[in-house]
Amino acid sequence: MATAKKFGSDGKDLGQIELPAELFDAPVHEHLIWEAVKSYLGNQRQGTAAAKNRAKVSGGGRKPWRQKGTGRARSGSNTSPLWPGGGVAFPPRPRDYTTRMNAKARMKALCGALTARARDGGVFIVEPPSMSEPKTKMMADLIRTIGLADRKVLWVFDQIEPAALKSTRNLARVNTAESRTLNTYALMNCDCLVLTESSLKSLTERVSA
Repeated sequence: MATAKKFGSDGKDLGQIELPAELFDAPVHEHLIWEAVKSYLGNQRQGTAAAKNRAKVSGGGRKPWRQKGTGRARSGSNTSPLWPGGGVAFPPRPRDYTTRMNAKARMKALCGALTARARDGGVFIVEPPSMSEPKTKMMADLIRTIGLADRKVLWVFDQIEPAALKSTRNLARVNTAESRTLNTYALMNCDCLVLTESSLKSLTERVSA
């Protein structure tokens, strides 16, 4: 059974907590995780990169000079890729990088990534301090108290409150996410995972649904 350290909102060590087996004791399929990460990154791309080939640039039509007798290299058009201002030989074209992945496969990849984090000892249960207004120093002190100041942290909430979001977004090594939108890429792009009790419950319900 996987376990995680639990901390209070003041950084006090509250012992160990058992993690749900369906989330943190699942098979780790490395290739499935790779596919999920590749799919996520590809789906973020706009695919709008483009350049003009020799048919699309302005100019051309008239032969710049006669074929023989000038001493210069023969040329048929000033839109040639060899000319300054000419077209690109093999230009990028707008394309769709979207890849689809089966929902069950995505969930298996997510559970596998969670399991990998738990096996590395990178899962913590921490309750954020209650704040009426954003206080970056308070969140930074909490992260330093629990010993995660030098690690890349992904803090997962059930629902991100504006005060908590604004308090963490100025911390270079801290990213936030909601349990309903947590993805494999975010898990693989961090050193440790910090969950609240409510987000752990919500994540378990998401997997069990």
